[in-house]
Amino acid sequence: MAFLADALSRVKPSATIAVSQKARELKAKGRDVIGLGAGEPDFDTPDNIKQAAIDAINRGETKYTPVSGIPELREAIAKKFKRENGLDYTAAQTIVGTGGKQILFNAFMATMNAGDEVVIPTPYWVSYPEMVSLCGGTPVFVATTQENKFKLKAEDLEKAITPKTKWFIFNSPSNPSGAAYSHDELKALTDVLMRHPHVWVLTDDMYEHLTYGDFKFATPVEVEPGLYDRTLTMNGVSKAYAMTGWRIGYAAGPLNLIKAMDMIQGQQTSGACSIAQWAAVEALNGTQAFIPENKKIFEGRRDLIVSMLNQAKGIECPSPEGAFYVYPSCKGLIGKTAPSGKVIETDEDFVSELLESEGVAVVHGSAFGLGPNFRISYATSEAQLEEAGKRIQRFCAACK
Repeated sequence: MAFLADALSRVKPSATIAVSQKARELKAKGRDVIGLGAGEPDFDTPDNIKQAAIDAINRGETKYTPVSGIPELREAIAKKFKRENGLDYTAAQTIVGTGGKQILFNAFMATMNAGDEVVIPTPYWVSYPEMVSLCGGTPVFVATTQENKFKLKAEDLEKAITPKTKWFIFNSPSNPSGAAYSHDELKALTDVLMRHPHVWVLTDDMYEHLTYGDFKFATPVEVEPGLYDRTLTMNGVSKAYAMTGWRIGYAAGPLNLIKAMDMIQGQQTSGACSIAQWAAVEALNGTQAFIPENKKIFEGRRDLIVSMLNQAKGIECPSPEGAFYVYPSCKGLIGKTAPSGKVIETDEDFVSELLESEGVAVVHGSAFGLGPNFRISYATSEAQLEEAGKRIQRFCAACK
């Protein structure tokens, strides 16, 4: 009898975590490595949020919290959805988890049965299909194209839905492509979903506040209120508020689903860190003035790295609407020979050779379900991005 669970055979390690770990290991050995793999802002958590955590410690807010979150944070979440998205949720319809990953995982665990299908557009965040598989479901992938800016077409969503479809996962702005859907683009998808009342929507809005130019963010239930009773809207404080290590994600949805997720979490981790929850209250209720300032910095970084990548031989890089990632194609390098003498046959070969040759760590696109591409996180300084861009250009020029 095997000791480890059969479910582990259905799951792969996180490629993004693996790349970051490899970069750390090379740096520890003295290599000059620029790590562009992590999806983490390089900004510090704003002072008002840090002070709220300090104040919470000094007040003795260091005990267990309710499983679904402290009342003050759940109220702040409900107010945020009303203020920013025009959505009416009571505090009881919200839940707080230890990061967005726990929210997603608990939603799947609370609803998934063997044979249930989950429609996932590619490229996707690496954890979506692994979570579905761990919970006994079947991921159903629907490809997008670079020509369509990595956005799902309504007709392709329609074809992917079957009587077994339980969830449709929607992520805008997208990790890894940065693609964001306009109101009209989203309406085309919600029109399809309205024709299939058995399909639930899990929308990952983690990058909501990181959109550029005159792009206006919209979330599915905001566009189509008819989906209210079968949509879980997930968000968190990690990206826009530079609070990745605080590990606070949250969601709002139908009360019966929230209660089911609460039951799962009650037997799993119970409530999230009390101090981090009080910091999140301040994040949602306090000043938002730093968000547009940070967005402007991110937008400048995006423009810099897109320009430099498009000057690299064999690379094509569209300019995305949001998040802090670009998802360039390395199709022009496939079949070429790297400076090491190795023939580049896949995007994974490309990123491996780039790391070994020039010390630039990026993530191969096949890890996100769509290649030959690679993901760059531009959540680092312009100086680092400019140096990385030069190294990528030099590597590509050296491939014959």
